[in-house]
Amino acid sequence: MNITKEQIDELNAVVKVAITKNDYEAKVNKILNDYRKQANIPGFRKGQVPLGLIRKQYGKAVLVDEVNKLLQDNLNKYLTEEKLDVLGNPLPKQQDNLDWDSDELAFEFELGLAPDFDVQLKTKKAITHYKIVADKKMVDEQVDRIKKQYGKLISKEVVGKGDEVTGTFKNEAEEIENKATIELDKVKSKKALDNLVGLKVGETAQLKTKGLFKEDYLLSSTLGIPRDKAEKLNIEVAFTVEEINERQPASLDQELFDKLFGKDEVASEAALKERIKEDSEKQFEQQADQKLLNDVTERLIETTKFNLPTEFLQKWMQISGEKPLTEDEAKEEFEKSEKGLRYQLIEGKIIKEHDLQVTFDELKEFAKGFIKSQMAQYGNVNPAEEELDNIANRVLGNQEEVKRLSEQLMSQKLLNLYKEKANLKKKEVTYDNFIKEVYG
Repeated sequence: MNITKEQIDELNAVVKVAITKNDYEAKVNKILNDYRKQANIPGFRKGQVPLGLIRKQYGKAVLVDEVNKLLQDNLNKYLTEEKLDVLGNPLPKQQDNLDWDSDELAFEFELGLAPDFDVQLKTKKAITHYKIVADKKMVDEQVDRIKKQYGKLISKEVVGKGDEVTGTFKNEAEEIENKATIELDKVKSKKALDNLVGLKVGETAQLKTKGLFKEDYLLSSTLGIPRDKAEKLNIEVAFTVEEINERQPASLDQELFDKLFGKDEVASEAALKERIKEDSEKQFEQQADQKLLNDVTERLIETTKFNLPTEFLQKWMQISGEKPLTEDEAKEEFEKSEKGLRYQLIEGKIIKEHDLQVTFDELKEFAKGFIKSQMAQYGNVNPAEEELDNIANRVLGNQEEVKRLSEQLMSQKLLNLYKEKANLKKKEVTYDNFIKEVYG
């Protein structure tokens, strides 16, 4: 077998493979002899079928199969040994008049080659790195929510401002009939509040849906309808009161602190507020980091210039999926995936140049950290190391989980590298201002 490469340009090449009868004949003969031993053909005893008959029936199919195996194995080996960085897979050139009876078979494969380029992490224009802080307003609101959540419900006979009222919403024309609890301090409409305050159990108020709540999303869950329908809804609904409660806020005492954070972890209202601030900002850090990762990715794609073997990739996309694509469909698919492909190449270059690796020990510690944070959500804030080890070992026995966690850990390593090497400008903002700046 002889393999040679013809360079077309920087991004395209053709590999030519010449296979002689000596490369496959022995293997083909062995398979045909095995077929002969097992063949059941009328008129012949098992194992006594003439080899010529077996060759006539199966010879061409076996030959084609073995030649294809040889091509695949040796082509992959050649690409590895020659250190050719290819995109997609080699594409066989069309050969309509291939003579399978010839002593020498010649094949050609098109290659799309990865471009050579440099990545500059320190871009000219600085990228904003947000630090999201929990301001006093946010912390106070969180304290109020805790007091409310852990407070007591006191049954009442008449609806008052700030009460929680359970009842059924109805509108026959829109087929709405849904039981829900509403908090009057979340009702925006003054007219609706006037209609609700003073009601007793069994009495009904007519409420307009438009502008009913301070938060638009509440209308959907309260009426039991899809959010897109709720957004356009402007009707009257009948609300019949079934239960009235006043929520008495919980006292900020040691019993509540221990219930929230574990025994003696927090010992005062000031410490509670500091803990809320710390925990909130830790969660915000994840959002800020994801924003930074997205922004660095976009900037690297924008500033790292290189060409791709576009024509080859479009041809490869035509035949590589579950179903063949037309030329126009492949072109459209390439346009959709080009940005992702460019970043894959950029990311691969960064990982290689900075020798970023994920070791098994790192992956296990990462998995344990992930497991520990999940367990904390269910109240187990201090699990035993042995328990964490056992769960991590089970998780890492699943290849899909290993792949997912490895990708997350590599993203973290890339993020740390960007924080160290990229041109960043830090900006401190409240959460509300972060949402306004980022999402509009």
